Amino acid sequence: MTARPGGLTARRGISDWTFVSLGILLSLYGIAMVYSAGQTDVPIAVVAGAWKRQLIWFALSLPAAYLVSRASMRLIEWLSWPAYLFGLFLLAVTLVFGSGAGTAASVKGWLTIGGVRLGQPSELAKPLTVLLLARLLTQRREDPKWILDLWRPLLAVGVPWMLIMLQPDLGSGLAFIGILFAMLFWAGVPWPMIVLLASPGVSLVLSFNVALWGAWFFLLLALVFYYKPYLLEGVALMVLNIGTGLASQPFWDKLKPYQQKRLMVFLDPQNDPRASGYHVIQSQVAIGSGGWVGKGWTQGTQKRLAFLPAQHTDFIWAVVGEELGFLGVTIGLALFLALLMRGTRIAARATDPFASLAAFGLVSIWFVHILVNVGMTLNLMPITGIPLPFFSYGGSSLLISWIMIGLLVRIASEGRGRTDAVTL
Repeated sequence: MTARPGGLTARRGISDWTFVSLGILLSLYGIAMVYSAGQTDVPIAVVAGAWKRQLIWFALSLPAAYLVSRASMRLIEWLSWPAYLFGLFLLAVTLVFGSGAGTAASVKGWLTIGGVRLGQPSELAKPLTVLLLARLLTQRREDPKWILDLWRPLLAVGVPWMLIMLQPDLGSGLAFIGILFAMLFWAGVPWPMIVLLASPGVSLVLSFNVALWGAWFFLLLALVFYYKPYLLEGVALMVLNIGTGLASQPFWDKLKPYQQKRLMVFLDPQNDPRASGYHVIQSQVAIGSGGWVGKGWTQGTQKRLAFLPAQHTDFIWAVVGEELGFLGVTIGLALFLALLMRGTRIAARATDPFASLAAFGLVSIWFVHILVNVGMTLNLMPITGIPLPFFSYGGSSLLISWIMIGLLVRIASEGRGRTDAVTL
């Protein structure tokens, strides 16, 4: 490999064809399902031609991924700060020129100018935040002694998270939180510190049930005695947990009615079966009717009769379940699992700390999206309007996923490998 000016290298060829092949298989699987989603008895013009646009985006994504894979990690690390600031700028602009779509029609997640939706800046902001987080975490000279030592990574995630929550896009907000904790784990932050850091959020959720909150509080006390943080830090954490627990009711009261209904139907979809609970009920019916091998590709009745909402975007996994059944779902999940394991292997084999952290952070983005989207279709997670990577229709989501593949291929080509790395 010969270094060239501008950070490009003379290395030729792709170092991890298995990883790239998994991305291609998932993309083709996804385009086939987007095509199927458009085959309905009730004509839906936007959905019918979506597969053609998705195919074009796939064709554009491949050269974009290749170009990214040619850039050295040193150049990518150097660009992490300006790229992150550019992502923040787009998120701020979206608050003014934003619009919604699909199950997230009420948010300003899409950058829309002149009535034309240009894309979702939150999709771009995720990998850009990962790159900056990797840079900040690798700049630490010693392990964090208390939570305040992590203020720079927390701020790097907190700013885009706040801009996204102002849209308000809960699904992408959850993704940022998942990315933060995944990267802290990979950076070697002690697990008790990670749990203590997450504890105020856990208290906010569990305080809606006094018994659960009380049990959590005793566990938290035990953890504090076990981990023995600084006295001031321990007292501040306990006070913060009490404060967030007491704030749950005012927080609930400030939610908009549709947000309250979404959370209520997560607990029981029958609370509002004709409105907020309609999406998840139809999704469960579609997946449940698929059986072992499904009703056949393009033959799903819930989809054909347009009972299934957002069938080409947020609820496309329900189309997979209805038409290809348990077999199709298993194949899809197996491909996702292979992609995640291969990406983790790349992170484990990377010899450069920045590259290793960046790789694991990128993999965590896919993991959170898959977990939330698939869980959403089964009512295991609240409906948040988060896309399923490679499957949900959307040019920005597919393009960013392939740029992430390009980054991981670049990292794989620079990693010399370790014998104890994750294997696949």
